[in-house]
This record gives sequence, C-alpha cells and structure tokens, in this order.
Amino acid sequence: MLRVITANLNGIRSAATKGFFEWLATQEADVVCLQEVKAQEVDMTDEMLNPAGFSGHFFCAEKRGYSGVAIYFRHALERTVRGVESGEFDAEGRYIQADFSYKGKALSVVSLYMPSGSSSEERQLAKFRFMELFYPRMAALFASGREVIVCADWNIAHKEIDLKNWKSNQKNSGFLPEERAWMTRVQDEQGWVDVYRRLHPEATDTCYTWWSNRGQARANNVGWRLDYQLATPGIAAAAQSASIYTAQRFSDHAPLIIDYAI
Repeated sequence: MLRVITANLNGIRSAATKGFFEWLATQEADVVCLQEVKAQEVDMTDEMLNPAGFSGHFFCAEKRGYSGVAIYFRHALERTVRGVESGEFDAEGRYIQADFSYKGKALSVVSLYMPSGSSSEERQLAKFRFMELFYPRMAALFASGREVIVCADWNIAHKEIDLKNWKSNQKNSGFLPEERAWMTRVQDEQGWVDVYRRLHPEATDTCYTWWSNRGQARANNVGWRLDYQLATPGIAAAAQSASIYTAQRFSDHAPLIIDYAI
C-alpha cells in the first residue's frame, strides 16, 4: 500500500506549533506533499527538513515567508525536478516533482501550489498565465510513460458540489468559469483522474479541504474543495481509500490522505 498525503500548511513553522509533525508521525505515509511552506530551508528545524523516516526535498520561494512547496519521501529517489521553467513562477516556488520506483513500477509524485487570484485582478491574471503555462506540462506528465500523482492546492473548486455556497461564488476567484473549464479539460481531454471524486462521487459537506478564516466558516463548515490528487488512470484505479483529516487544525486547509494498493 502506498499512502500519499497532500497538505497546504499555510506556513510550516506555524503548522509545527499546532502539532502537524506529531500527527504525521502516526500516519505511516510513504509520500507527503506540502504547499505554502512559507519559509527558507535555513529557517527550518531538523524535524521540518527531514521528519523521522523521511528525506525532505524543497523548492522555496525567493521571497521569504511566501509560497514554497516540498515533498517528504520514505523511499529512494531517482531524481527531483524543481520548477516549471518560468522565471516568474519559479521564483515563487510552486512545483517540485519526485521520480522513483515502487514495487517495480515507475512512479512520479508532484507537489504543486497553483497561484491564488483572490487578492487582486493582477494576481488573477497571473493565475491565468500559470494555467496556460501548466496545461502542456500536465499533458507531458501524462504522456511520460510513468504513473503520476499530482498533489496540489489547485485553488479551484471544480464543480458545484465542491463548495458550500456555489451560487454566490460564481464570479469569485477559485470558482470562475474559466478556471472550472480548465480543470475539466485536464480531466476530460488529457485523461487525469480526480482520485477523491472517483472514490466519493457524491460527497458534499465532507469533501471540503479549505475554509476561510473570516467569520465562522470552519465552525459552520462553509468550505471549498481545493486540494486534489489528480492521477494517471492506472494508479488512480488502484486507490482504495481517500479521507480528509479535520480532527485537528494545522492550517486553513486540511490534509488529504489517499491509499493506493500497489
């Protein structure tokens, strides 16, 4: 069984103070993908860099306290790939890929942090640029001949079922028609599988992975599903269980845990 966890930490140092690493030690994960690390490696403790049993691999933003992605890995790696060959977005630390072999299968796992467009029109335009840039990268990953899992905070709720108040959010970043259409194209045209939805096609209130810090969004479960594992069909078909851990609060996101029977 290969257990893959993805989690936006909204700051690795903040999540550490909230018990993230104590929780992680109980999970028996093989791969852990992190987004919004919000720290440089020199700012992190040994526990953050290489939790017990794992090797840590990071791609941090140039700007301190901003963005950044990481992968914790329990197995031997063949190689890592950092960045999407874009000066604009690689400076923000948004993509890291790990290639490895597991039980004779060639696998790749990606940790991705899609830009958010909620803060300004300028950032929304940046998000659209990233989506255009990243679409062919997704196609290349799919065609690589490897089984691939892309773990990400996509900052997109794909369908009406994926957020609480979809009617009032149709003109807001994260649920714009262009964003949703892009996610549909990735799945329907390229062939990627939304693994959580494959296992839980009808889940509504239990599917959310992010809640606004405003008001009582988390207490009232007014959430969005923004964190997905998109996988190539072979490994997606091997997924046995998918769950979202909400018993503890490490950030404004919740970890997504998927077990693959390979």
